[in-house]
Amino acid sequence: MTNKMAEKTELKGNWNEQKGKLKKKFAILTDNDLLYEQGKKEEMLGKLQVKLGKTKEELVKIIESL
Repeated sequence: MTNKMAEKTELKGNWNEQKGKLKKKFAILTDNDLLYEQGKKEEMLGKLQVKLGKTKEELVKIIESL
């Protein structure tokens, strides 16, 4: 499985649980920031990058470590 495929699985599979953990880790995040819609993952990650000051790679590592 390639890393891109793992990313998709990670975000889609357990997203509600991961969303809760992200909100605990980064109190400034809202449900709206973490709204994951099919086909809009890149848009959501872009918003998180801006809000948290992280690179896309850093965000993916954070999400994978939850």
